[in-house]
Amino acid sequence: MKNKTFNTKALLIATAVSILTIVFVFYGSRKLQNFDAALITYLFGTVFAFFGIVYRYSVWLQRPPTWMYFKRSLQFLFTGKILSHLWFLGKESVENIAVQKFIYPRSKYRWFAHFCIALGCMSAFAITIPLTFGWIHFTLAPNSISIYEAHFFGFKMMDFKIGSFLAFLIFHALNWSSWLVIIGSVYYLRRRLTNPGLIATQSFEGDLLPLILLIAISVTGLCLTYSYQFMKGFAYDFLAVIHAVTVIMFLIWIPFGKFFHIIQRPAQIGAHIYKKEGIKKGMAVCPHTGEEFATQLHIDDLKIVTKQLGFDFTHEDGTSHLDLSPEGKRSRLAQAHLKARLESGSLFG
Repeated sequence: MKNKTFNTKALLIATAVSILTIVFVFYGSRKLQNFDAALITYLFGTVFAFFGIVYRYSVWLQRPPTWMYFKRSLQFLFTGKILSHLWFLGKESVENIAVQKFIYPRSKYRWFAHFCIALGCMSAFAITIPLTFGWIHFTLAPNSISIYEAHFFGFKMMDFKIGSFLAFLIFHALNWSSWLVIIGSVYYLRRRLTNPGLIATQSFEGDLLPLILLIAISVTGLCLTYSYQFMKGFAYDFLAVIHAVTVIMFLIWIPFGKFFHIIQRPAQIGAHIYKKEGIKKGMAVCPHTGEEFATQLHIDDLKIVTKQLGFDFTHEDGTSHLDLSPEGKRSRLAQAHLKARLESGSLFG
């Protein structure tokens, strides 16, 4: 059978999403009226990132185990106690996506650094993507030179006085994001350069380059602010080009490198819902040990997935090898080895 170098279904989905993104940019910016042409390179990088992310995510979802988790999660989320599931989804999103609670048991310092990176990146994306797409723009209020108006999809959302504290917070929002990313990235970079265990297993492109890119993006972004505020724009054009290069490298790297786990992480919430509902439906009991070891839902779905992958563990009597717990499997394997030895007439050698 001829090996395929690409997934047709994923390619079509990614292409459709990319086209829709361009359409949303066109109409969301009022037919490019509010689009900033200076951000065109960022737009191309973002659309490419969307294409790569959707393509890889679609391929990932087509794997039988992933699709089973995804399908079951949606079934549980939108059937039965919808409000309860939505509350659980919101709670898990805050704890594990926003607060990064799952990191805390490893180390409070690692959690703080991870939290800084996550908060910095999420806030930066929330600001830059709408700006790049032309969905958010700022204009002077009519008949005024001191009042700015913020528009979203062309509709006025708020106004504020230039030079006010609110204006300071808004216009420097990306600077706050940059500092958060720098704090977290420097901590992890130092850890990866000094921890013997990490040094022995890490790779430059997989572990160090992502951190270097994050720091480069943040530092060059801060340099842009420093240039126009304190250096009268000195070297601003050069810094803008360097910043654009680092950002585009980051965007291109998302679908193909370690950054892709940012996209995958929310799916973990679905796995938590799956586990929660599985416990409610009952636990599987190992026929060998007589002890509970997993949810019955998980075992039943595992039987389906293994058959889809070409493995059938069903016995002649209708039972399945998958009904056994890990301990039960090891015990049965040992018994099979003993039986084979006895039948051969030699327990050793």
